[in-house]
Amino acid sequence: MEKRFSDMSEQELRNEIALLSEKARRAEQMGMVNEFAVHERRIALAKSYLLNPDDFKPGYKYEIDGDPGSTFIINYMNGTFAWGNRDGSDEIEAFPISMLIQKEQQ
Repeated sequence: MEKRFSDMSEQELRNEIALLSEKARRAEQMGMVNEFAVHERRIALAKSYLLNPDDFKPGYKYEIDGDPGSTFIINYMNGTFAWGNRDGSDEIEAFPISMLIQKEQQ
């Protein structure tokens, strides 16, 4: 059975990120778009466990990695996921904290 990211040490997470990055690279080379996207999402999740969720605060505005110019304001945190609204939308979304780049305080 595969170990959960939350149960891995920092070194195990870094090894898993390297393995997933290699799998993503191979999937991209083979034109397997869906498999590539799955690996990229798992990489983002694993990277989130290397960050401190306390560094991400509700009410702060962040840019979304991979979506330049799009902003996200955190409403609340749940583990390594930030829940909030993108660009003033009323729809609640969740992002792994590794996908958020701090822009400014609101």
